[in-house]
Amino acid sequence: MTDLSKYRNIGIFAHVDAGKTTTTERILKLTGQIHKIGEVHDGESTTDFMEQEAERGITIQSAAVSCFWKDHRFNVIDTPGHVDFTVEVYRSLKVLDGGIGVFCGSGGVEPQSETNWRYANESEVARIIFVNKLDRMGADFIRVTDQVKKVLGATPLIMTLPIGREDDFVGVVDVLNRQAFVWDDSGLPENFEVLPVPEDMVDDVEAYREEMIETALEQDDDLLEAYMEGVEPSIEEIKRCIRAGTRTCTFFPTFCGSAFKNKGMQLVLDAVIDYLPSPTEVDPQPLTDPETGEATGEVATVSVDEPFKALAFKIMDDRFGALTFVRIYSGKLNKGDTILNSATGKTERIGRMVEMQANDRNELTSAQAGDIIAIVGMKNVQTGHTLCDVKHECTLEPMIFPVPVISIAVTPKDKGGSEKMGIAIGKMVAEDPSFQVETDEETGETILKGMGELHLDIKVDILKRTYGVDLIVGQPQVAYRETITKPVEDSYTHKKQSGGSGQFGKIDYIMKPGEVGSGFTFTSSVIGGNVPKEFWPAIEKGFKGMMNTGVLAGFPVLDVEIELLDGGFHAVDSSAVAFEIAAKGAFRQSMPKAGAQLLEPIMNVDVFTPEDHVGDVIGDLNRRRGMIKDQIAGITGSRIKADVPLSEMFGYIGTLRTMTSGRGQFSMEFSHYAPCPANVSEKVIAEQKERNAKK
Repeated sequence: MTDLSKYRNIGIFAHVDAGKTTTTERILKLTGQIHKIGEVHDGESTTDFMEQEAERGITIQSAAVSCFWKDHRFNVIDTPGHVDFTVEVYRSLKVLDGGIGVFCGSGGVEPQSETNWRYANESEVARIIFVNKLDRMGADFIRVTDQVKKVLGATPLIMTLPIGREDDFVGVVDVLNRQAFVWDDSGLPENFEVLPVPEDMVDDVEAYREEMIETALEQDDDLLEAYMEGVEPSIEEIKRCIRAGTRTCTFFPTFCGSAFKNKGMQLVLDAVIDYLPSPTEVDPQPLTDPETGEATGEVATVSVDEPFKALAFKIMDDRFGALTFVRIYSGKLNKGDTILNSATGKTERIGRMVEMQANDRNELTSAQAGDIIAIVGMKNVQTGHTLCDVKHECTLEPMIFPVPVISIAVTPKDKGGSEKMGIAIGKMVAEDPSFQVETDEETGETILKGMGELHLDIKVDILKRTYGVDLIVGQPQVAYRETITKPVEDSYTHKKQSGGSGQFGKIDYIMKPGEVGSGFTFTSSVIGGNVPKEFWPAIEKGFKGMMNTGVLAGFPVLDVEIELLDGGFHAVDSSAVAFEIAAKGAFRQSMPKAGAQLLEPIMNVDVFTPEDHVGDVIGDLNRRRGMIKDQIAGITGSRIKADVPLSEMFGYIGTLRTMTSGRGQFSMEFSHYAPCPANVSEKVIAEQKERNAKK
């Protein structure tokens, strides 16, 4: 199939438990990809095929599926809701053209759906909204659409209205066509009748229809003018306007139903075709300069006739071998082609290409612009690498991933586990860029770093079950940093005489706090030949090398500026090595004088709690040294936003659930580093020294 106007690359994203995976299952059933529906709560859904996903009933990694609906090809990506896995949502949004935001009919707009919505806004992805679970207790479609306006600042364009509430929810009214779709109790998606609008809903439907038409026609001044004069536009004209406004994210067509009960899904699939953009209607991906990362002004035009350009957005290891998921932006790719990885400068030959059906796959001989496929057995490709035509090298805008904020030390239980663990972790790091690993050189321990406790918990579980590596897991460690608070002017001389030529280097310098986020900067204002120019890089290297281990507790140092003022050298004994050693000694000497200070990671914490527990939650956050920034009252409860140190947030989910009888939820993401209070600082430094002493 080569007609790109019939492609839809869409993602499904929402808060935990809003019903994303169930919605994906229903799409697969309706499009004939699966014959038996697997339920999430039975651990049998198609896209949640990891053991950990089936057991916990959550989605951990995004899964891609291809299917067809009314002559259109859908590439659907089901993404996780948990904040620990937002990297999966982020990377999926990067390669999608449109999305379905799923909201729970009773839960409404929850913390994680807000984060995902923000990511989608940043990626400028067109979306339709599906308010799910309208058969649940307390479900209220109109209340959720109001929350979309207030909390997300978005304009929902109401396209369907529910018939009946909670247990009596039987179907939906298509506002545009004035038709009622009513399902029977069989639970089968195809068992519905198209009826006239129920009498008690006629007035509501007309009111919403008028509002929808007026909003849509703002996309076309001529049609709006005619409408004001009493000329009703045709259904096709209205659809064209809705499509235009959806593409620019001016508004979001909003549908309702129950994925679990199979009610209302067909209208959502029709809306994907009618309102979400095809690959050619989306602004093309910008190309960047590989050296500077700046945009070059060129773009990857979505066309089969252009040279080949694609982005590797996900790497997955499964029973068939290493899979590299690729979104092709332009050109064609055939089995046997040789392509260039512009990040490594190496070429690779394409062996097998497959179209993904969640955990199954269909072999392909060729793929083209607009496709999302997986390539089997690529060697040196990482997430975010650009694959391109050998004769037309280019770099697509890369992905930016969040920095890990929590780490644990792990050691294999038996000696033979070390090698197995090394290979397994190598594969896992390639799959998940927000998961990092390093070895503590002094203790030899392996340190795993991730986005949260759940994230690392699952990684340890995968190592045990998938790779057969049993681990002893240490306590979670916080990624502290060190910095300085005041400027110091100082001098340091390195002298060594050991028979033959010695070593000599003298430097005068100022060490001062740098701008937040500046890292390390080095300047020299030496005039005359006291420190010859050829030694300046060695001095910079010496200082920079010391930024990895601060003087307080050996944590990396942030935001320090060094200015070289003057110094002295010896015609025979001075060398680059001598000046590098001098700089290292100078750093150790001056940092304590410059008011060295410990910094801790502060998290943006967003807590949802029922009204009657707000006081308890705020009190608890205050006890955790949290700064409350905002409190937003909603219909079902309150949202509390606060800045809280990460060290105080371990095990928080358990406390929150106990306080709120299991109804509270929270999400957190890294915000910034801030100075540690003296009592905390002393404790951390003492613990770190004790740890170092044991080494």
